[in-house]
Amino acid sequence: MSSAFAMISPPTEPRLTRVMIVDDSAVIRGLVSRWLLEHADLTVVATAPNGRAALDMLDAADPDIVVLDLDMPELDGLTALPLMLRRKPGLSVLVASALTRRNAEISLRCLSLGATDYIPKPENNRGITTSLNFRRELVLKIDALAMARRRRERYAATQAALSAHAVPAAADISARPAGAADEAVLPRTAVMPRCLLIGASTGGPRAISTVLGELGPSVLEHLPVLIVQHMPPIFTAVFAEHLRMQTGRPAREPEDGERIVPGVVYIAPGGRHLGVMRFNGHPAVRLDDGPPINFCRPAVDLLFREAAAVYGPAALAVMLTGMGSDGLQGARALADAGATIIAQDEATSTVWGMPGAVARAGLATAVLPLPRISEAVRALVRGGSR
Repeated sequence: MSSAFAMISPPTEPRLTRVMIVDDSAVIRGLVSRWLLEHADLTVVATAPNGRAALDMLDAADPDIVVLDLDMPELDGLTALPLMLRRKPGLSVLVASALTRRNAEISLRCLSLGATDYIPKPENNRGITTSLNFRRELVLKIDALAMARRRRERYAATQAALSAHAVPAAADISARPAGAADEAVLPRTAVMPRCLLIGASTGGPRAISTVLGELGPSVLEHLPVLIVQHMPPIFTAVFAEHLRMQTGRPAREPEDGERIVPGVVYIAPGGRHLGVMRFNGHPAVRLDDGPPINFCRPAVDLLFREAAAVYGPAALAVMLTGMGSDGLQGARALADAGATIIAQDEATSTVWGMPGAVARAGLATAVLPLPRISEAVRALVRGGSR
């Protein structure tokens, strides 16, 4: 076997989530391997210095999750990604790249091609070695993806066993994703929504694009949309441009104090909180450089909480896929104000952390699969039921 890449453990341990690390830096491959091997539920099954080597060993390594660098010789991450997904459907790919505008564009392109999530890397090996934030975020993301995969596999195994033995009473309720049986009918509301709030994290860019892309001009022309997507600086500006091109509506990072108007999509800038205030009698943007909330800046909690105070029951919130519980306390404030909250269901979420927290707390007016969320929003804007 070439010394350029290595099989670290044979594919014989089904209990562990299997991770492959693809990066042209041997230092990074070694560091990330050590970080992940400290976790009992994870095993690093292979490392590779480029996409070509990763493809060559993909079948033998049989990973569940791949950490994929973008800038590599022979075959870069963008080129290797669709080949990996074609070879192994269902593979979770975490794209890693330095924080530049070019890499932000490529990372978002990777998400549209099927990558599960992204993580910005420090610019050099020294930065990666000393960055506790990078290590923490990387491990948290892989952990969240691993937990989601294990839950889906448990549910699939339960369903297969039920089908084979036809014993409904044996169903493992704790393993069942929230789906059609958990959907609530959205009630008619006497208050017409005056804003659409969206919170998301892992898997969010694709989910947000799906919701906004299916809403159509009848909604987007008449409501302002305020979005907190957990993203670093530069990425949020690029994401706003993607949404502008997709929807045909103005989409941008707002300025502090600017009036919030219908027909505009406002994206929280990476590294700054997005809030809402009243200014001269009108809702306006409030940008906040305060400390992270739930380890997040921007934080969904802050947007939801302040929107509840400004819009009250006229706020309409959508909680999409994401790890953690950011947005839970803000959703509580929205519910107390009489606002409507839609949570994405587990079956269509990349990670059912944020929407799951809202749903389990009983704060969601409805728990819906992603393809039905835009339909529900349109019905609420028309003043009808779903």
